[in-house]
Amino acid sequence: MLEIKNLTKSYGNSQVNAVEDLSFSLKAGEIYGFLGPNGAGKSTTIKSLMGIYPFQQGDILIDGVSIKTDPLRAKMQIGYVSDNHAVFERLTGQEYINHIANLYRVDPQLAKERTDRLLDIFKLRAAFNNPIKSYSHGMKQKISVIAALVHNPKLWVLDEPLTGLDPMSSYQLKQVMKQHAAEGNTVFFSSHILDVVENLCDRCCIIKGGKLQGVYDIAELKARGESLEKIFMEIIGEIEEV
Repeated sequence: MLEIKNLTKSYGNSQVNAVEDLSFSLKAGEIYGFLGPNGAGKSTTIKSLMGIYPFQQGDILIDGVSIKTDPLRAKMQIGYVSDNHAVFERLTGQEYINHIANLYRVDPQLAKERTDRLLDIFKLRAAFNNPIKSYSHGMKQKISVIAALVHNPKLWVLDEPLTGLDPMSSYQLKQVMKQHAAEGNTVFFSSHILDVVENLCDRCCIIKGGKLQGVYDIAELKARGESLEKIFMEIIGEIEEV
């Protein structure tokens, strides 16, 4: 579903690559965690995947379509929840969702059905006709999620989606992520919350200094009694064996 091939990205005239020769792939129907310390290159990778940042080398394929050579067709397969709630705050929630649905050419009745289901899950219906600028942090996150899913994307990308959410909102979002993957789609998200990744994901990878450090099957780690937290801390150099 997603294939990142030898991705290399640097900024300006910097001699240090933010991401260097990064390669990994995601399967249909899985939830995949993207881990790394601050400055590891996670957001750079995601923004390159989304076509926001150009990159110097490599390629990114979404369902076999290159974001580099056919960006419009590739982006039609992606839903994106950014880490900064980039929404049109002067619009109401309904106006914003309708706008996004139109961009993705979603049938109006189908868009309404999908939106209604998510409004009920996230308990957002009462605020749907209010301006987004009046929303709380959590409500903005929820309207961003609805917008990302209104076209039922094959690949759903989330950048630090649980930051600042209360326990109920976090639970609701994780349930929706599970359901989206259960329907044969792929969920790819970055996070600093290792427990969430360990309990939610099928697989994950860790990057440091823009380079891949390892790919891990969560079920296999659990079967061996290994801790993702310990692996992560050893990789980033915060703990030593005792």
